[in-house]
Amino acid sequence: MIRLGVNIDHVATIRQARRAKEPDPAAAAVLATLGGADGITIHLREDRRHIQDRDLVVLRETVTTRLNLEMAASAEIITLALRSRPDEVTLVPEKRQELTTEGGLDVIANELSVRSAIDQLKAAGIHVSLFIDPQPGQIEASCNFGADAVELQTASYSEAVGEAAVVRELEKLRSATAHAINLGLHVHMGHGLNYWNVQPIVRISGVEELNIGHSIVSRAVLVGMERAVREMKLAMTEHYPNPRRL
Repeated sequence: MIRLGVNIDHVATIRQARRAKEPDPAAAAVLATLGGADGITIHLREDRRHIQDRDLVVLRETVTTRLNLEMAASAEIITLALRSRPDEVTLVPEKRQELTTEGGLDVIANELSVRSAIDQLKAAGIHVSLFIDPQPGQIEASCNFGADAVELQTASYSEAVGEAAVVRELEKLRSATAHAINLGLHVHMGHGLNYWNVQPIVRISGVEELNIGHSIVSRAVLVGMERAVREMKLAMTEHYPNPRRL
């Protein structure tokens, strides 16, 4: 069974809309775990728009599965990661004006900062993944720079319109997965995945983990976090009911 990492950033987004104490991301993490999540993912952004420093500290102390910290390769956030020691760090691109992460990290163009971040994190015993586009050059650079895993961005697949476009994007992901595995990298995927489009992704041989946030949190607003996660785990199997019945 492919692992499911539940991204709880948007639980913090709701809290920060009022600068309040609730909803608590740590409580969401507990409920997600009860629902079957194999790990919890958070993105500590440089502008602190949702997850806060304290959330990282509390979640590191309370997550009983795996804590995956998404972050830019910036000195400030690297220092916090080295202090908190998440199980895994996923390096991602980051722009202040974006609503969400747009595309994968250009590992080749950012070689110096990426190499430095990987070296520091791995020296501390932290597993390092790079969020990249499914392109051979980016995969090869990730391997050469010492990453343990790549998370292939699935936004292009999730946003594809028409059957032919979807098939093309799936083939890119299949080919990229095989290439990464041949180089000895672990393969994760994420971005834009939901209850309706996840099944073709889980059928790609070699994928070990999916990180999904917005769709699960959106569903959780209506039915609760524990049920929303259970339904996503079910969606990742061949026995999922017609999504229109949800």
